[in-house]
Amino acid sequence: VQLQASGGGMVQAGGSLTLSCVVSGRATNDAATGWFRQAPGKEREFVAGIRWSGGNTYYTDSVKGRFTVSKVSAKNTVYLQMNSLKPEDTAVYYCALRWGSTVHRAVQLYNYWGQGTLVTVSS
Repeated sequence: VQLQASGGGMVQAGGSLTLSCVVSGRATNDAATGWFRQAPGKEREFVAGIRWSGGNTYYTDSVKGRFTVSKVSAKNTVYLQMNSLKPEDTAVYYCALRWGSTVHRAVQLYNYWGQGTLVTVSS
């Protein structure tokens, strides 16, 4: 299984970006994908997640109402639409996949990781 994340970039505060994560190598009907981020000097943290079966979504409190996670099963792709970005959203963003339909917030419960894409939000 491989995950390919893309879509990062530099944006001003209040702007928007959409990240994409393409999953290849195995069917995803019994899986969950999470988006995580890691800022310099900080631990990797859960941002949002989605179940491939059913499409249930989950968010950390700091991004609720600003970020939206979605998927297109036919493309094996998960998206993270990020609006009203803040400087504190600056981080490397990773997508990850775990087998089983539960979205977990713990980094160690994910089996596969993408390479990360950098999001920089300037004030």
